[in-house]
Amino acid sequence: MTVDGTEVLIEARGLRKVYGKSGSGFTAVDGIDFDVRRGESFGLLGANGAGKSSTMRMIACVSPSSGGSLRILGRDAGSDGSRIRARLGVVPQDDTVDTELTVRENLLIYGRYFGLPRAEIRERSDRLLEFARLTEKADESVGALSGGMRRRLTIARSLINEPEIVLLDEPTTGLDPQARHLLWERLFQLKRDGVTLLLTTHYMDEAEQLCDRLVVMDAGRIVAEGTPAGLIRHYVTREVLELRFDPAERQTLTEKARGLVDRVEELADRLLLYTDDGEETLAAVHGRGIRPLTALVRRSSLEDVFLTLTGRSLID
Repeated sequence: MTVDGTEVLIEARGLRKVYGKSGSGFTAVDGIDFDVRRGESFGLLGANGAGKSSTMRMIACVSPSSGGSLRILGRDAGSDGSRIRARLGVVPQDDTVDTELTVRENLLIYGRYFGLPRAEIRERSDRLLEFARLTEKADESVGALSGGMRRRLTIARSLINEPEIVLLDEPTTGLDPQARHLLWERLFQLKRDGVTLLLTTHYMDEAEQLCDRLVVMDAGRIVAEGTPAGLIRHYVTREVLELRFDPAERQTLTEKARGLVDRVEELADRLLLYTDDGEETLAAVHGRGIRPLTALVRRSSLEDVFLTLTGRSLID
Protein backbone atom coordinates (compact mmCIF):
# COMPACT_ATOMS: atom_id res chain seq x y z
CA MET A 1 0.00 0.00 0.00
CA THR A 2 1.17 3.54 -0.78
CA VAL A 3 -0.09 6.99 0.28
CA ASP A 4 0.90 9.99 -1.84
CA GLY A 5 3.48 7.80 -3.53
CA THR A 6 5.11 6.73 -0.24
CA GLU A 7 5.06 3.13 0.96
CA VAL A 8 3.02 2.46 4.09
CA LEU A 9 4.95 0.30 6.57
CA ILE A 10 2.34 0.16 9.34
CA GLU A 11 -1.38 0.00 8.57
CA ALA A 12 -3.94 -0.20 11.38
CA ARG A 13 -7.67 -0.43 10.74
CA GLY A 14 -10.21 -0.74 13.55
CA LEU A 15 -7.41 -1.88 15.86
CA ARG A 16 -8.61 -2.93 19.32
CA LYS A 17 -7.07 -4.21 22.53
CA VAL A 18 -9.23 -5.53 25.35
CA TYR A 19 -7.81 -6.88 28.60
CA GLY A 20 -9.86 -9.41 30.54
CA LYS A 21 -12.89 -11.44 29.54
CA SER A 22 -14.67 -10.54 26.34
CA GLY A 23 -17.65 -8.29 27.01
CA SER A 24 -16.57 -7.38 30.55
CA GLY A 25 -12.90 -6.51 30.09
CA PHE A 26 -11.11 -3.18 29.93
CA THR A 27 -10.82 -1.67 26.45
CA ALA A 28 -7.40 -0.06 26.16
CA VAL A 29 -7.50 0.58 22.41
CA ASP A 30 -10.90 1.16 20.89
CA GLY A 31 -10.95 0.79 17.11
CA ILE A 32 -8.21 3.10 15.84
CA ASP A 33 -7.05 3.71 12.26
CA PHE A 34 -3.66 5.10 11.22
CA ASP A 35 -0.82 4.64 8.74
CA VAL A 36 2.92 5.07 9.19
CA ARG A 37 4.87 5.76 6.01
CA ARG A 38 8.41 4.77 5.14
CA GLY A 39 11.03 7.23 6.32
CA GLU A 40 8.82 9.34 8.56
CA SER A 41 8.79 9.94 12.28
CA PHE A 42 5.32 9.25 13.66
CA GLY A 43 4.19 10.01 17.19
CA LEU A 44 1.59 8.60 19.58
CA LEU A 45 0.61 11.20 22.18
CA GLY A 46 -1.73 10.75 25.10
CA ALA A 47 -2.04 10.86 28.85
CA ASN A 48 -1.35 7.80 30.99
CA GLY A 49 -3.97 5.19 30.18
CA ALA A 50 -4.78 6.64 26.75
CA GLY A 51 -3.74 3.43 24.97
CA LYS A 52 -0.30 4.37 23.65
CA SER A 53 1.66 1.55 25.25
CA SER A 54 -0.93 -1.06 24.33
CA THR A 55 -0.75 0.12 20.72
CA MET A 56 3.05 -0.04 20.75
CA ARG A 57 3.01 -3.57 22.17
CA MET A 58 0.70 -4.72 19.39
CA ILE A 59 2.97 -3.14 16.78
CA ALA A 60 5.99 -4.78 18.42
CA CYS A 61 4.16 -8.12 17.99
CA VAL A 62 4.45 -8.99 21.67
CA SER A 63 0.74 -8.52 22.44
CA PRO A 64 -2.03 -9.83 20.15
CA SER A 65 -4.79 -7.50 19.04
CA SER A 66 -8.38 -8.13 20.12
CA GLY A 67 -9.90 -6.96 16.86
CA GLY A 68 -9.40 -5.06 13.65
CA SER A 69 -6.38 -5.50 11.39
CA LEU A 70 -2.71 -4.61 11.76
CA ARG A 71 -0.23 -5.03 8.92
CA ILE A 72 3.46 -4.24 9.39
CA LEU A 73 6.01 -4.35 6.58
CA GLY A 74 3.38 -5.96 4.38
CA ARG A 75 2.73 -8.81 6.83
CA ASP A 76 -0.10 -9.62 9.20
CA ALA A 77 0.93 -8.91 12.79
CA GLY A 78 -1.16 -11.78 14.09
CA SER A 79 0.31 -14.55 11.96
CA ASP A 80 3.78 -13.26 11.01
CA GLY A 81 4.97 -11.84 14.33
CA SER A 82 8.39 -13.50 14.38
CA ARG A 83 9.26 -12.34 10.87
CA ILE A 84 8.13 -8.81 11.67
CA ARG A 85 10.09 -8.69 14.93
CA ALA A 86 13.28 -9.58 13.06
CA ARG A 87 12.94 -6.31 11.11
CA LEU A 88 12.05 -4.08 14.07
CA GLY A 89 14.16 -2.23 16.59
CA VAL A 90 12.56 -1.71 20.00
CA VAL A 91 13.59 0.86 22.61
CA PRO A 92 11.50 0.23 25.76
CA GLN A 93 10.67 2.95 28.26
CA ASP A 94 13.00 1.41 30.85
CA ASP A 95 16.56 0.58 29.83
CA THR A 96 17.16 -3.17 29.84
CA VAL A 97 20.89 -3.23 29.14
CA ASP A 98 22.96 -5.66 31.20
CA THR A 99 24.81 -3.61 33.80
CA GLU A 100 27.29 -6.43 34.52
CA LEU A 101 28.63 -6.38 30.96
CA THR A 102 30.66 -3.78 29.15
CA VAL A 103 29.11 -1.43 26.63
CA ARG A 104 30.57 -3.38 23.70
CA GLU A 105 29.54 -6.76 25.16
CA ASN A 106 25.92 -5.61 25.33
CA LEU A 107 25.97 -5.04 21.59
CA LEU A 108 27.85 -8.24 20.77
CA ILE A 109 25.53 -10.48 22.77
CA TYR A 110 22.38 -8.80 21.48
CA GLY A 111 23.56 -9.29 17.91
CA ARG A 112 23.76 -13.04 18.49
CA TYR A 113 20.01 -13.13 19.15
CA PHE A 114 19.51 -12.34 15.48
CA GLY A 115 21.88 -15.06 14.31
CA LEU A 116 24.36 -12.63 12.81
CA PRO A 117 27.97 -13.76 12.11
CA ARG A 118 30.43 -12.67 14.79
CA ALA A 119 32.53 -10.62 12.37
CA GLU A 120 29.47 -8.73 11.18
CA ILE A 121 28.32 -8.08 14.74
CA ARG A 122 31.73 -6.63 15.61
CA GLU A 123 31.69 -4.37 12.56
CA ARG A 124 28.16 -3.17 13.28
CA SER A 125 28.99 -2.67 16.96
CA ASP A 126 31.90 -0.38 16.10
CA ARG A 127 29.64 1.72 13.87
CA LEU A 128 26.90 1.87 16.48
CA LEU A 129 29.31 2.87 19.24
CA GLU A 130 30.43 5.77 17.07
CA PHE A 131 26.81 6.64 16.24
CA ALA A 132 25.92 6.73 19.94
CA ARG A 133 29.11 8.61 20.88
CA LEU A 134 30.16 5.76 23.14
CA THR A 135 33.38 4.63 21.46
CA GLU A 136 35.49 5.86 24.36
CA LYS A 137 33.25 3.97 26.80
CA ALA A 138 33.21 0.72 24.80
CA ASP A 139 35.13 -1.35 27.35
CA GLU A 140 33.64 0.17 30.48
CA SER A 141 30.95 -1.49 32.57
CA VAL A 142 27.43 -0.27 31.80
CA GLY A 143 26.97 0.26 35.53
CA ALA A 144 29.37 3.20 35.32
CA LEU A 145 27.41 5.03 32.61
CA SER A 146 25.20 8.06 33.11
CA GLY A 147 21.48 7.84 32.37
CA GLY A 148 21.93 9.58 29.04
CA MET A 149 24.70 7.21 28.00
CA ARG A 150 22.61 4.17 28.92
CA ARG A 151 19.75 5.54 26.84
CA ARG A 152 22.04 5.99 23.84
CA LEU A 153 23.33 2.44 24.34
CA THR A 154 19.75 1.12 24.43
CA ILE A 155 19.04 2.85 21.12
CA ALA A 156 22.32 1.62 19.61
CA ARG A 157 21.50 -1.94 20.69
CA SER A 158 18.08 -1.71 19.03
CA LEU A 159 19.83 -1.00 15.72
CA ILE A 160 22.12 -4.05 15.68
CA ASN A 161 19.80 -5.90 13.27
CA GLU A 162 19.58 -2.83 10.97
CA PRO A 163 15.80 -2.53 11.44
CA GLU A 164 13.47 -0.80 9.01
CA ILE A 165 11.27 0.49 11.84
CA VAL A 166 12.38 1.58 15.32
CA LEU A 167 9.80 1.76 18.11
CA LEU A 168 10.70 4.20 20.88
CA ASP A 169 8.63 4.31 24.07
CA GLU A 170 9.25 7.57 25.94
CA PRO A 171 12.83 7.79 24.63
CA THR A 172 14.06 10.72 26.78
CA THR A 173 12.11 10.34 30.02
CA GLY A 174 14.28 11.24 33.00
CA LEU A 175 17.13 12.75 30.99
CA ASP A 176 18.57 16.21 31.56
CA PRO A 177 18.22 18.81 28.76
CA GLN A 178 21.72 18.24 27.36
CA ALA A 179 21.19 14.46 27.14
CA ARG A 180 17.77 14.96 25.55
CA HIS A 181 19.13 17.19 22.81
CA LEU A 182 21.99 14.81 22.08
CA LEU A 183 19.49 11.97 21.79
CA TRP A 184 17.37 14.08 19.44
CA GLU A 185 20.44 14.51 17.24
CA ARG A 186 20.89 10.74 17.06
CA LEU A 187 17.22 10.25 16.14
CA PHE A 188 17.41 12.93 13.44
CA GLN A 189 20.40 11.08 12.00
CA LEU A 190 18.44 7.80 11.96
CA LYS A 191 15.61 9.49 10.09
CA ARG A 192 18.06 10.97 7.56
CA ASP A 193 19.38 7.46 7.03
CA GLY A 194 15.89 6.31 6.04
CA VAL A 195 14.84 4.55 9.24
CA THR A 196 11.14 4.87 10.09
CA LEU A 197 10.51 5.99 13.68
CA LEU A 198 7.41 5.41 15.80
CA LEU A 199 7.54 7.01 19.23
CA THR A 200 5.49 7.81 22.28
CA THR A 201 6.37 10.81 24.43
CA HIS A 202 4.99 12.95 27.22
CA TYR A 203 7.13 15.90 26.13
CA MET A 204 5.21 18.12 23.71
CA ASP A 205 8.34 19.99 22.65
CA GLU A 206 9.90 16.64 21.79
CA ALA A 207 6.91 15.72 19.64
CA GLU A 208 7.15 19.07 17.84
CA GLN A 209 10.86 18.54 17.24
CA LEU A 210 10.82 14.90 16.17
CA CYS A 211 7.45 14.05 14.60
CA ASP A 212 6.48 14.58 10.99
CA ARG A 213 2.97 13.46 11.88
CA LEU A 214 1.27 12.31 15.05
CA VAL A 215 -1.99 11.20 16.59
CA VAL A 216 -3.41 12.29 19.92
CA MET A 217 -5.08 9.46 21.83
CA ASP A 218 -7.62 9.77 24.61
CA ALA A 219 -9.45 6.87 26.31
CA GLY A 220 -8.25 4.41 23.68
CA ARG A 221 -9.36 6.45 20.69
CA ILE A 222 -7.66 8.83 18.28
CA VAL A 223 -9.04 12.34 18.78
CA ALA A 224 -6.75 14.18 16.35
CA GLU A 225 -4.19 13.44 13.65
CA GLY A 226 -1.87 15.63 11.60
CA THR A 227 1.42 17.46 11.54
CA PRO A 228 2.40 19.39 14.67
CA ALA A 229 2.04 22.72 12.85
CA GLY A 230 -1.27 21.69 11.30
CA LEU A 231 -2.74 20.64 14.64
CA ILE A 232 -1.70 23.93 16.23
CA ARG A 233 -3.35 25.90 13.41
CA HIS A 234 -6.54 23.85 13.64
CA TYR A 235 -7.13 23.63 17.38
CA VAL A 236 -5.65 26.78 18.92
CA THR A 237 -4.89 30.37 18.04
CA ARG A 238 -1.54 31.62 16.81
CA GLU A 239 -0.53 33.06 20.20
CA VAL A 240 -1.39 32.83 23.88
CA LEU A 241 -1.33 35.72 26.35
CA GLU A 242 -0.54 34.56 29.88
CA LEU A 243 -1.56 36.91 32.70
CA ARG A 244 -0.61 36.35 36.33
CA PHE A 245 -2.46 38.13 39.15
CA ASP A 246 -2.32 38.51 42.90
CA PRO A 247 -4.58 35.73 44.24
CA ALA A 248 -6.74 38.28 46.06
CA GLU A 249 -7.47 40.17 42.84
CA ARG A 250 -7.53 37.32 40.35
CA GLN A 251 -11.28 36.69 40.30
CA THR A 252 -12.22 40.35 39.83
CA LEU A 253 -9.66 40.94 37.11
CA THR A 254 -10.57 37.68 35.40
CA GLU A 255 -14.15 38.90 34.97
CA LYS A 256 -12.84 42.13 33.45
CA ALA A 257 -10.77 40.17 30.93
CA ARG A 258 -13.65 38.06 29.67
CA GLY A 259 -14.96 39.01 26.25
CA LEU A 260 -11.60 40.24 24.98
CA VAL A 261 -11.07 36.98 23.07
CA ASP A 262 -13.21 33.98 22.18
CA ARG A 263 -11.42 31.62 24.52
CA VAL A 264 -10.21 32.38 28.05
CA GLU A 265 -8.85 29.64 30.30
CA GLU A 266 -8.66 30.23 34.05
CA LEU A 267 -5.97 28.36 35.99
CA ALA A 268 -5.01 28.50 39.65
CA ASP A 269 -2.05 30.80 39.07
CA ARG A 270 -2.76 32.52 35.75
CA LEU A 271 -5.20 33.36 33.00
CA LEU A 272 -4.68 32.22 29.41
CA LEU A 273 -6.11 34.29 26.59
CA TYR A 274 -5.99 32.56 23.19
CA THR A 275 -5.47 35.17 20.49
CA ASP A 276 -4.01 35.70 17.03
CA ASP A 277 -2.23 38.88 18.19
CA GLY A 278 -0.91 38.77 21.73
CA GLU A 279 0.44 42.31 21.83
CA GLU A 280 -2.85 43.74 20.58
CA THR A 281 -4.76 41.74 23.19
CA LEU A 282 -2.35 42.89 25.91
CA ALA A 283 -3.02 46.50 24.92
CA ALA A 284 -6.76 45.80 25.21
CA VAL A 285 -6.18 44.29 28.66
CA HIS A 286 -4.42 47.47 29.79
CA GLY A 287 -7.20 49.51 28.19
CA ARG A 288 -9.69 47.92 30.58
CA GLY A 289 -7.58 48.95 33.53
CA ILE A 290 -6.29 45.47 34.18
CA ARG A 291 -2.80 45.43 35.65
CA PRO A 292 -1.44 41.86 35.95
CA LEU A 293 1.66 41.08 37.98
CA THR A 294 3.26 39.69 34.82
CA ALA A 295 2.22 39.31 31.20
CA LEU A 296 3.75 36.96 28.65
CA VAL A 297 2.96 36.66 24.96
CA ARG A 298 4.06 33.31 23.51
CA ARG A 299 3.33 31.28 20.41
CA SER A 300 0.85 28.47 20.78
CA SER A 301 2.38 25.05 21.13
CA LEU A 302 1.49 21.41 20.78
CA GLU A 303 0.97 21.33 24.55
CA ASP A 304 -1.91 23.79 24.14
CA VAL A 305 -3.42 21.46 21.54
CA PHE A 306 -2.94 18.43 23.77
CA LEU A 307 -4.59 20.06 26.79
CA THR A 308 -7.43 21.39 24.63
CA LEU A 309 -8.18 17.89 23.38
CA THR A 310 -7.60 15.84 26.53
CA GLY A 311 -8.17 18.33 29.38
CA ARG A 312 -6.02 19.24 32.36
CA SER A 313 -7.41 16.73 34.87
CA LEU A 314 -4.96 14.13 36.08
CA ILE A 315 -5.84 10.60 34.92
CA ASP A 316 -4.63 7.73 37.13
